[in-house]
Amino acid sequence: MDSCTPSAQELPQRLWPGPKGGAAKEHLLGSLAAAHALARVIRTCYGPHGLQKFLVTTKGETVVTGYATAILGVLELEHPAARLLRDMALGQGEHSGDGVAFVVLLAEALLAQAEPAAAETLALLPSLAIRSLGPLEDPFCALHSVMNTHTPSHADFLAKLVAHACWAAKELDGTFHPERVGVCALLGAQLENSCLLPGLAVPAAPCGQVTAVLAGARVALFACCFGLASPKAPSTVRLASSTDVLRFGKGQDRLIENQVAQLANMNVNVAVVWGEIEEKTLAQANKLGIMVVQVKALRELVYLGEVLGTPLMPYLVPPLEPGRCHRVYQQELGEGLAMVFEWECRGTPALTLVLRGATKAVLRGAEQAVYHGIDAFFQLCQDPRLLPGAGATEMALAKMLSDKGTALEAPEGPALLAFAEALRSLPETLAANAGLAVPEAMAQMTTAHQGGHFLAGVGAEGIINAAQEEVWDILGAKAQGLRAAADVVLQLATVDEILVAKGAVPHTQDLSPDPREAKGCPSPERKAK
Repeated sequence: MDSCTPSAQELPQRLWPGPKGGAAKEHLLGSLAAAHALARVIRTCYGPHGLQKFLVTTKGETVVTGYATAILGVLELEHPAARLLRDMALGQGEHSGDGVAFVVLLAEALLAQAEPAAAETLALLPSLAIRSLGPLEDPFCALHSVMNTHTPSHADFLAKLVAHACWAAKELDGTFHPERVGVCALLGAQLENSCLLPGLAVPAAPCGQVTAVLAGARVALFACCFGLASPKAPSTVRLASSTDVLRFGKGQDRLIENQVAQLANMNVNVAVVWGEIEEKTLAQANKLGIMVVQVKALRELVYLGEVLGTPLMPYLVPPLEPGRCHRVYQQELGEGLAMVFEWECRGTPALTLVLRGATKAVLRGAEQAVYHGIDAFFQLCQDPRLLPGAGATEMALAKMLSDKGTALEAPEGPALLAFAEALRSLPETLAANAGLAVPEAMAQMTTAHQGGHFLAGVGAEGIINAAQEEVWDILGAKAQGLRAAADVVLQLATVDEILVAKGAVPHTQDLSPDPREAKGCPSPERKAK
């Protein structure tokens, strides 16, 4: 990491330095300085040649990542401007699956230059779309450009896998639902051993004697323990005799039998649980032929509910309409185990990308890349137009805005020129991260674009033709990123003062007070009276 770049631990202090020298007055950095501090952290992660960082989480775990969303998500920011910029960038990632670092860097550059000319830029952007994916065209090239930032060494393989999965899950009318492609990450083997399974696979295992339902599976999902409600809740039971003890135990057993019998009466034969599994309840499920599956994460249960069309139950009661699939079985994939929910071939509502990896870091990066690829395919289904990537679009927009700005008077002219200068900072960052001589690379880019070669972009070894190298940006994601950056800049530009309403210092109770000091302190209860 660059020595001038603040670490994740230093950033909150830089964005909110606090009192200095014991003075009561606090110093708040301006919006521009806050944006600069945040952008310095993200800048070296931008593009396929971005650098990795050691990220220390609040739990003390050290993660190696160059993923802007992960870095922004764990930073505890104090400055309102930095928090607003972070929220806008993360919102861009959730909406489009790409462009998180783009929003942060562009907004910081816009603040440093001038007010944005966003409307003019968005109007010019569609004119740079030189390609549109046809309804039967392989989306590999577009997905590869998006996913290459996260897993450069395996981008080809993963992009082909995601393209195959998304294409198979696409409706006949051309619509695509991202929830139809699931992702299951399992430790073990190599990333090249990843595969595509029909149905929905989750990393889980059966807990009881029933390990498979091979026909007519009816699934209930429980976001609670598989047993009595709150079994560990404190309670007082008065038992006067041995008869009372026996009666109390039999009452609990009857309640468990009734709960599991209700599931069987609704023809539920698969119970997926996010919570503890009680032995007595599991034994009763074994008697009635109900398979009990325990998942590790709530998000897996939520995803099952979306695909199966059945709600998550907070208590051990059957849903009004259980989820239906053809069969549920355990699949062993190398060292990993997964439960597969499979439908008939013609009616399969979901496919699963099973990712394999030797380490958690490899799996994490691959999983992030796959989710971004799925989101990118969804964007392409909405708008199939593609822009030249590798910074070519930003340079072309900068030239067009500069030509217009030079011919206009204030305030429109300087605003367009300032926006053009901000756009040039993005290919400049790509050149710096690729290890190129930035002044020479930018001079070559400027010369090429001045000569009408608007496909010139930044590659690993110099200036490239983005179209020939198949480096593309998705028009929808780029337009959304421009809007997000412009919105946050406009909002920050209209703020002239930051008012902080601080809460009172929380009262800390002394658990072992000194009796001599306590005599001189009146009781709070007496004082209230």
